[in-house]
Amino acid sequence: MKTMFRSVFLAIAIALLAGNGASAESGKPHRVVIQVDQNEADVMNLALNNARNLLDYYRDKNEDVDVEIVAYGPGLHMLRDDTSPVKDRIRELAALSFPSKVVFSACNNTKQGMEKREGHPITIIPQATIVPAGVVRIIELEEQGYSYVKP
Repeated sequence: MKTMFRSVFLAIAIALLAGNGASAESGKPHRVVIQVDQNEADVMNLALNNARNLLDYYRDKNEDVDVEIVAYGPGLHMLRDDTSPVKDRIRELAALSFPSKVVFSACNNTKQGMEKREGHPITIIPQATIVPAGVVRIIELEEQGYSYVKP
């Protein structure tokens, strides 16, 4: 009898742990990195559409999502204050992304190369953060479990 109660208790404990494991899995954070490496307004707008769609989808499910858009090479124009064709959309997206968030990362290697070629300092939009290297940033985010998207 004592063995039977122990077996039933063990079965209930396993069932409860399995249920908690399933709910912990559904609570897994959603994290996405989007690469922009082209100086094309269509690509930049597609990246912003992807980010907005992610925010809307997970907000409707009452879940958070962290999105980081990393711009480097010719794609850095997306985050340049003087050449960005999408800076108004970036400002709007950054303003409505709470509690989820959209982060914009600008490659410093690209920025320095552009400054050298153009002969003047380049200003990055205020919503963006400068990272040492765009490709390295993407690798680091993927190592942290971010899903990778290239529009």
